[in-house]
Amino acid sequence: MEDPRLIRMRQLVDEVNEHAYRYYVMDDPIISDAQWDKLFDELRDLEKETGTVLPDSPSLRVGGTILEAFTPHTHLGPLWSMDKAKTREEVEVWAARAEKLWAAFNEDAVEKLPPIRYTVEYKYDGLTINLTYREGKLAQAATRGNGRTGEAILEQVRTIPTVPLSVPCMDTFEVQGEGIMRLSRLEEYNKTAQEPLKNARNGAAGALRNLDPGETARRKLDIFCYNVGYYEGQPPYRTYAEMTAFLQENRFPVGEFFCPCDDLNQVMAVIEQIDGARAELDYLIDGAVIKIDDLRTREILGHTDRFPRWALAYKFSAEEMTTVVETITWEVGRTGKLTPLAHVAPVELAGATVKRATLNNFGDIQRKKVRLGGKVWIRRSNEVIPEIMGGVEDAEYPGEEVLPPEVCPACGTALEEIGANLFCPNSLSCPPQLIWRMVHFASREAMDIETFSIKTAELLFKERNVRQVADLYALKAEDLVGLEGFAEKKAQRLLDELEKSKTRPLSNFLHALGIPGVGRKTARDLAEHFGSLEGLMQADAQELEQIDEIGGVIAQNIVGFFADGHIRNGIERLLAAGVAPVHEAVKKAQDNFFTGKTCVLTGTLSELKRDEAKALIEQAGGKAVGSVSKKTDYVIAGEEAGSKLDKALQLGVTVLSEAEFLQKIGYLGK
Repeated sequence: MEDPRLIRMRQLVDEVNEHAYRYYVMDDPIISDAQWDKLFDELRDLEKETGTVLPDSPSLRVGGTILEAFTPHTHLGPLWSMDKAKTREEVEVWAARAEKLWAAFNEDAVEKLPPIRYTVEYKYDGLTINLTYREGKLAQAATRGNGRTGEAILEQVRTIPTVPLSVPCMDTFEVQGEGIMRLSRLEEYNKTAQEPLKNARNGAAGALRNLDPGETARRKLDIFCYNVGYYEGQPPYRTYAEMTAFLQENRFPVGEFFCPCDDLNQVMAVIEQIDGARAELDYLIDGAVIKIDDLRTREILGHTDRFPRWALAYKFSAEEMTTVVETITWEVGRTGKLTPLAHVAPVELAGATVKRATLNNFGDIQRKKVRLGGKVWIRRSNEVIPEIMGGVEDAEYPGEEVLPPEVCPACGTALEEIGANLFCPNSLSCPPQLIWRMVHFASREAMDIETFSIKTAELLFKERNVRQVADLYALKAEDLVGLEGFAEKKAQRLLDELEKSKTRPLSNFLHALGIPGVGRKTARDLAEHFGSLEGLMQADAQELEQIDEIGGVIAQNIVGFFADGHIRNGIERLLAAGVAPVHEAVKKAQDNFFTGKTCVLTGTLSELKRDEAKALIEQAGGKAVGSVSKKTDYVIAGEEAGSKLDKALQLGVTVLSEAEFLQKIGYLGK
């Protein structure tokens, strides 16, 4: 009679794997984290008690014994590399060659090949993984190696939560996928890592080619599967689309983008769309993969010595590059924090010439081992200026240590070191602090003074002795006319904008004040809770901590901010100048269309700025997030909506046009 504990273990393994699949791959959990933990803990206890671990147990994902060395693994089927193209002309040459072979075969064949159709998908930038399955279980995993033989990395791959340890298909087959590290995970990992990772690609490759599976588990990798490279017997699919469906039926996470195309014009349009939207993705892609859809056509076209004739990798301009740090300058922000800016040897990155790259603080310089005259990795992100990911050890560019400044580069005040940051404590007269406070006060998310720019702030500071934001409301036309770029019309427009800003919502005004730790959401929460500026200024820390998501540190920041005599004087001057922030009570949204719903905005809206649309959703009781998943209720699509719209359509998420959104939110116009 079989041990009842083993029967229970089999049940638990199946149940926990099912819930893991729903959570990690489908993004559609049906139990809480606490319930999952309870099932997992019961399984671990039974494994310890019996001394048995089933081959597809989720406990194998944790990462255990450190390995002594990698062992070679021979793939059942070859893993081909792909020929590459960077221009439309190169794509056309590849397609013409394939079509010529297709036509030559069809000329004499009894069973003709179907017309050529293409598919386009992301070219993920990580490490290729080959997964081998036998009798429904993950039997081996390996790196690509030379395409015939790779390194066995089964223990490491088991730690990837999206890799299925068991599948419904009982045949022997191999699946290829790309192991990746999400950019959000890279950022999270680097916050606590003793040695930060230079980029997500290295993060994935280093985790998989690491003898310690525990380190692989800590990096929380993902995988996107895109090909069945070997199938013993007759495969249950005839086209690439059917192969993708087979992968999904067997619980493999497939790529997030897949587009069939009838001709090269469609192919190139899709590639252009991918290139334009890739900055929004949470992982690296370095191009697009074009494939011929029909598998029999692929078989007839065959391979060269190195490449399949039925696939082509279209490479985008690089988003990561190495260069040399020439100098580092320090910029002072509105809070007095100094931010280092690296001036680097010019390099082409993502289609632009890069001469500068950002760093967070002096601690960042030390952690990333950045040296003057040394090489560094830089990466394009959503920011205008790329960021430095880390130093590169290169004997030709040893560089020299970067020393921290001792005094403020703007006003000469001795600096203070707080944690990893350097601060100028001269908040009352340090020029860049005063200028950037004005810029922040006038910004779109704050008082929304449209014609006000950093150049305007600098002019007013230098030429008209404007030092505080309250000084802006004392300006007259004669103060502005004659300044560089200011004729009568522009001067009057700025004065009109200043007048309009006097009755901005209270939440905007609170955000504009620049209270440490108080962003737009916290400002809205404070406005909703207190209903007036006076009420907030009189609040103590205990009352503030009663508000959701306001902890002790932010509460003390708020109390300390309003206790500062200089700040109170500035607020009194603003009120005396006629600034009267209006509290617009948020309509209780029990019956609102968006109450409790998760929304994603994509594309360009004609009636509203994106921040305004986001605020309306939140005021209506909804939540605006940045990425589309199965948990998304609505995607609001404006003009030129990109990959987020495509993913919404793939997942069956409801898509609203801008007009539908405005109607349902009850927007009546500005």
